[in-house]
This record gives sequence, C-alpha cells and structure tokens, in this order.
Amino acid sequence: MFDRKKLDFFAASAAECTLAPDEAELVLAEWTAPGCSQDREPEFIAPLHVHRSDDEAWYVLEGTLAFRIGDETVEASAGGAVIAPRGKPHTYWNPRQEPARYLIIMTARIRALIDAIHATDKRDPESMRRLFERFDSELIHSP
Repeated sequence: MFDRKKLDFFAASAAECTLAPDEAELVLAEWTAPGCSQDREPEFIAPLHVHRSDDEAWYVLEGTLAFRIGDETVEASAGGAVIAPRGKPHTYWNPRQEPARYLIIMTARIRALIDAIHATDKRDPESMRRLFERFDSELIHSP
C-alpha cells in the first residue's frame, strides 16, 4: 500500500511516496530535500538525534546529501548510500543548491516517531525530548 502524503520533518520538505505494509518492520520512503543557499548554514532535515535500537539508511537518487554520523561527516551523491547504525548520533542535510531526491530506509518505530512529530503542536525542547524517548530515541539538538 502506498501512502502519498507530504511530510515536513523539521526543515525538510517532501515525501512523495512511502511503502509501509502493516506487517513490515521496514519502511521505504522517497523524499526530496530542497536546495540551500550557498551562503547559508545547513538546513538540517532532521535534528541531531540517536536511535538506541534502530538502524537507518539513505540511498541518494539525485543530487547530494551530507551526513554527520558520530564524529564523521560524509557526503553521498547520486548512487551513494549511507547507514546510521543504532546508537550513533546522526543528522543530515542537502549541502547543494540543487534539490536532492533520495530513498530513506527506516524501521516502523522510526516512521512512528516521524508521524508523532508531525502530529504534535508542542515543539519546545522538553516536549520533543520526551517524544523521542517514547520511541527509544534521544534528541541531542533541537533546531
């Protein structure tokens, strides 16, 4: 079943297509990150956070994404993939002016966290910290 709805995970725009059968533990979504101005700070698609029990992965279809995973910063261009293993703090952003289109592969628990973020109006740091905790994750830095 395809769920076509627009998501805006903090600074991000866009989930064009999500494949998430009810019985599956994995969710596959195609998202687009808009380009950023050359003279601006990165617009993080997700705040710096860690999933204690879940891995997360990205495959870049078009453009480039940059990732901070632990103490490392890497870029992946079209055809490149990145995995954030459970327990590693991570965030990501589009470092270029051109949009980036990518697949994000996440667990059902991470998808539930993203859905809960979109469902709440309480965006203060303490409310967000508690929300991440409910999904066995930790918010390290809120935008």
